Amino acid sequence: MDGGCEAWGFLMPNSVMRRLRLAAGVLLRGASATQDLRTIPPLTPEEAAEAREIFPLDKFFIFGHARSGTTLLTRLIRLHPQVHCNYQAHFFTRQPTLESLVNRPEIGEWLSRRSNRWNRGRDLSPVVLRAVSDYILEREARPLGATVVGDKSPNALMNGEAVTRAHKIYPDGRIIFIVRDGRDAAVSHRFQAFIDAPQYLTSADLEIRTAFERDPDPFMRGERSIFTAKAIRRAAEDWARNVTETDARGRELYGERYISLRYEDLLARPWEQMERLWAFLGVPTDLCELPDLLNDELTRNPDRDWQQKKAGQLVSPLQKGKSGSWRDLFTERDKTVFREVAGDALARWGYDAR
Repeated sequence: MDGGCEAWGFLMPNSVMRRLRLAAGVLLRGASATQDLRTIPPLTPEEAAEAREIFPLDKFFIFGHARSGTTLLTRLIRLHPQVHCNYQAHFFTRQPTLESLVNRPEIGEWLSRRSNRWNRGRDLSPVVLRAVSDYILEREARPLGATVVGDKSPNALMNGEAVTRAHKIYPDGRIIFIVRDGRDAAVSHRFQAFIDAPQYLTSADLEIRTAFERDPDPFMRGERSIFTAKAIRRAAEDWARNVTETDARGRELYGERYISLRYEDLLARPWEQMERLWAFLGVPTDLCELPDLLNDELTRNPDRDWQQKKAGQLVSPLQKGKSGSWRDLFTERDKTVFREVAGDALARWGYDAR
């Protein structure tokens, strides 16, 4: 389902996500109960070439903020018979990341010690990490006849750091970054928390949820907010940080191996966007069955169906996947806060910041 398969961290209200980020920050600084975690060296070009001789399929990673269409994009991109993509290995996007397999000092000592004649005088850690992730990706893709394989993992918890970590192990990989208007993403994320994670809501959040379910009209007219004051500010900050950091790091590290798209453009011109992405992945786009497969898949909305089944009364006033739904649901306060916090990022991505 589009977004319904998001990792549990992305279903959480902002207060819980802040605690996850705090924990991630502790790990990123190398803190541990007994020792400091070490920094893993990047894979060299020679090691990347060796890895491709053993695991030859091209690799890509789909990143995006929570509720930005990453799951829809996954469903569409793997319609191509040569492309396989699955959900949320979180190799680089949520703690513990792939690096946790080898980042303890004693593991580093083992993999780099001089008596270990397999390491060619260098820390084997990045080679181990590449082999692990390559195997996980290719064991599912090869039986399907795919030549390209990727993972979709939203990177809202690690933002640009996720791109840096991916580049250390996959300098020869590709990054696809999907962006959605942050105001629509915030609305979608808010309702997902209402539906899938009510146990993590504050008393103020629960009061809003109950009031919306009882009488949605004031909310749908923008007279009453679905957000607390703290929640709307945090939503704007998180979205702006994610799209700014991820795009900057992707362009810097990956260059032509990085591509971005907007969720709204994917909905408005699906064939144009998917043709561009498939060409970016190096697979043919002239297969006669692709347009029909794409049109058929776009008629499905598993996330809408799931939410309707789970909380029909709560979501019935909403149009799932609609662009611009924030205009109905945002109060004047919400609009002002989002514009103040994320106005530059909205404008940079072509969204009207008014």
